[in-house]
Amino acid sequence: MAIKHNQQLPNNHFRKDWQRRVRTHFDQPGKKVSRRDARRVKAAAVAPRPIDKLRPIVRCPTIKYNRRVRLGRGFTLAELKAANISRHYAPTIGIAVDHRRQNLSEESIVGNVERLKEYMSRLIVFPRKSNNLKKGDSPKEDHKAETLTRLPTTVPVASGFSEIKKSDVPKPVEGGAYVALRQARANARYAGAREKRARDAADAEAAKK
Repeated sequence: MAIKHNQQLPNNHFRKDWQRRVRTHFDQPGKKVSRRDARRVKAAAVAPRPIDKLRPIVRCPTIKYNRRVRLGRGFTLAELKAANISRHYAPTIGIAVDHRRQNLSEESIVGNVERLKEYMSRLIVFPRKSNNLKKGDSPKEDHKAETLTRLPTTVPVASGFSEIKKSDVPKPVEGGAYVALRQARANARYAGAREKRARDAADAEAAKK
C-alpha cells in the first residue's frame, strides 16, 4: 500500500555505501608472524629480563564471576609494605604497582605478599657495572643461572577455589536459606519494637498490682 501525503520515508539505512564500511582481516596470517617477530625482538632487547611484569592475583568483579581469579594491574602499597619492598624500587625490578587499588580482604593481601616473597627469592639482580657490586645486587655466582622470558611459567595464577568432598558439604538449612535470612532480617528489624512492647506490658502488669 502506497504512503499517502508528504510523509517521511522509513529510516532503514538502505542508502549507505555499506561495502566501503566492511572491515576485513585478510592480513591475519601475516600479522600473526609480525607479532611473533616483535616479541622476539623485544625479548632480545630487554634480555636477560623477562618481557612481562609480575602482577597480583585478584578476584573478578560481580557475584557471577567472583569465584575466579585473574592477574590484576599492580600490587597495592600495603602489599609492597608487608613484603618490605619500596614502592619506588618495585618498578625497577619488574613488579607492577597500582596505587589506586585497595585490599578488601585479608586473604588477598596474604596471597599477594606470598607471591611477592616467592618472586624476590628467585630474583637475580645484575649490577650496572660487572666489577662494582652494590647493595641489593645478586652475588656473581648467581649471574650464570638460567633466566626466563615469561613470568607465568614460574609464578602461575593459582585456582580461585578448591574442591571438597561431598561429605564435607554443610547440611542445608531447615526450611531453606531464603526463609532463614528473611526471618533473621525481620528479627533484627523489629527487635527494638518487641522489647518496648514487652517492657510496656511488664509495666502495665506492675501497675495493676
